[in-house]
Amino acid sequence: MKKETSPRKPGVRADRPGAEAVGVVTPAAHKKPALTRNTPVEVTVTALDADGYGTARVDGLSFKIAGALPGDAVIAKVDHASFGNVVGHLHKLLQPSALRSRRPPCGNGASCQGCPLITMKYGDQKIWKRGMILAELSAYPDLENIIVHPLISPPRLIHYRNSAKLIVAGKFSEPFLGIYRRASHDVFDLESCPIHHPLINRVMEAARRGITRLKVPIYNPRSKMGLLRYLVIRVSEATQKAMVVLVTADRSYNEIHHLSRFIREAVSEVEVIASNVNRSEGNVIFGQKDSFLTSKHFLTERIGDVSVQISPRSFFQVNTGGACLIYEKVREWAALDSNSTVLDLYCGIGGIGLFLAGQAKRVIGIEVVEEAVADAQKNARLNGFSNCRFEAGDAADLLEELNAEGASVDVAVLNPPRKGCDLDVLRHLAGLNPRTVIYVSCSPQSLMRDLNELKKLGYVCREIQPVDMFPQTVHVENVALLEKRDKSA
Repeated sequence: MKKETSPRKPGVRADRPGAEAVGVVTPAAHKKPALTRNTPVEVTVTALDADGYGTARVDGLSFKIAGALPGDAVIAKVDHASFGNVVGHLHKLLQPSALRSRRPPCGNGASCQGCPLITMKYGDQKIWKRGMILAELSAYPDLENIIVHPLISPPRLIHYRNSAKLIVAGKFSEPFLGIYRRASHDVFDLESCPIHHPLINRVMEAARRGITRLKVPIYNPRSKMGLLRYLVIRVSEATQKAMVVLVTADRSYNEIHHLSRFIREAVSEVEVIASNVNRSEGNVIFGQKDSFLTSKHFLTERIGDVSVQISPRSFFQVNTGGACLIYEKVREWAALDSNSTVLDLYCGIGGIGLFLAGQAKRVIGIEVVEEAVADAQKNARLNGFSNCRFEAGDAADLLEELNAEGASVDVAVLNPPRKGCDLDVLRHLAGLNPRTVIYVSCSPQSLMRDLNELKKLGYVCREIQPVDMFPQTVHVENVALLEKRDKSA
């Protein structure tokens, strides 16, 4: 059974009986001020916004309903309302949309809200995501004649997620391991998530039993008492082994060691366990240092013919099969030869650069996180590549240095965080005069903005290949191909 809890009142269900209003009303029955929390309202949904909320406008009120799809007629419960905007969640489905799957892989989508599209037929998910990309593209009139291909899908549509960062809440007698519901501090307990790799779900179940049996104190953010704050689990698809990181509010030489042993005895595939102390307030998961409770300190993953070692805080794509699709498209569009120099910007642990290194003369990787650069250097040695150079530092500063050195780059690959690239980065990149730029993005909004800036700098986008890295969610990755504009044309 799924559960919800708030850190303020651990163990209390947010949907307890008696919390709702008695009668269902229509929006027209309400005058300003806004509707009150938990009031049930009947709404017919007309669209889906970029966050996955079903939307409607009725009698001057704008509705955003979590768990609802276009064409659904629903009774929604109000979560928050102000200034004519109402946010709620699906309470009862009156008439299902034609987009709605008859057998969704999860029956808790409206409560969990972690995968807003999980009740939508998969073919319609792909159409909706491509439409979202085209809508963002249409906001920039100068971005014309760009081919946006249909989405390509990863090998698995469920059980694809190879990592989970889970909040631990409640009491040791009834621990909750889950995620915050959107726009709240309510923790939704994930007992068997269909998005997670099955090994993650097994580790979660073992950790839950261990916390209860060993009476491990759970951290309460209001009282600032307790020990265990987060549970982070990673899985290697290649080896089918798991890593567990137990994040605590303070050092523990007793409970965490016993919990570590319990998890390893319950799930033999767990080969790495680390303890991480995070004394800070807020929602940052990791502290600064990892202490290992096992002799092994990393997992080994493979993408195509490249092996990478993953440590507790390494950035690595959460969908290994989807990452392989992206890397293969980058390699195809890079069209390298044995004389090519590749710039891998925001390189992380070196995945894309190493995937290209076998066809290139030289790879230069840039990443701001020093630990990630150390991992990238190890991964280059692991794969026997001596033509890779990875540097830690600010992207704009290091690109400026490369320009000052007169460095020559044939292909530049950008894989920035969701916010995209700073303008200085794009300007310094253009100064290196690569023939081809390949931009890998997890945000259609920042991608289109940066493509527009790159066009001003002489780089024209020819094609965009969307990759459905995150089926059942609103997120989508894009790989964009840009070429240096011929000034004589």
